Amino acid sequence: MEIIDAIILGIIQGLTEFLPVSSSGHLELGKAILGDNSVPEESLLFTVVLHFATALSTIVVFRKDILNLTKGALKFEWNDDLQFISKIAISMIPAVIVGLFFEEQLEALFGGNVLLVGCMLIVTAVLLFLADKAKDTDKKVSFKNAFVIGVSQAIAMLPGISRSGATISTSVLLGNDKNKAARFSFLMVVPLIFGKIAKDILSGNLSNSNHDFTTLSIGFVSAFVAGLFACTWMIALVKKSKLTYFAIYCIIVGLIAIVFSLLNT
Repeated sequence: MEIIDAIILGIIQGLTEFLPVSSSGHLELGKAILGDNSVPEESLLFTVVLHFATALSTIVVFRKDILNLTKGALKFEWNDDLQFISKIAISMIPAVIVGLFFEEQLEALFGGNVLLVGCMLIVTAVLLFLADKAKDTDKKVSFKNAFVIGVSQAIAMLPGISRSGATISTSVLLGNDKNKAARFSFLMVVPLIFGKIAKDILSGNLSNSNHDFTTLSIGFVSAFVAGLFACTWMIALVKKSKLTYFAIYCIIVGLIAIVFSLLNT
């Protein structure tokens, strides 16, 4: 992978991580357009590194929230902060199960499967359309809701299914407030990404000499900087704008991806 490609893909990741348009799907489309012929394992590693960068940008933007949650939890009382953290932990269970038992099958999907991405973007669009019709409430995410949202996050590990789109839509369809749903969605992924990186380090995956750490580093920096910008500007856009606009975008990109795939088979 060329350096310019790593920069472009990093920017794509940073800009699309916080919008319900599937950052993983856009990365696969970007790699297909740029002609990236990485094997699925290397392709997934690059994707994980970019997600790690945007996780760091999430921490920077939500640093006050995370600090307050930490302080509240350290009081060792069953308060709102500790309950919120517990809900985050519950939401992680489905994705952890998928990651542990279906990792190889998942990795095989990250090899420029444009047709799959296109179809899954259409699915994302349907979810966003349904969520947009849900009534506004001030309901908080419950423990049961947290697990169901976690299931949608696990399904969103497929390229083309927007993680934020799936989790926010699921939360809203369960009757939760959109702002609370968005906050929960963006914070729930952070421990998962750090867990994935830790797992790769312990298993030795990141020490493989076949990986080009220069392009990985450049992609990381690009995604982190773009993520900071996107997280401070676009998160507000997600909360205030109608999800229908993003649904229409997903349909258009999904159809283009499907046509592109069929023309190149």
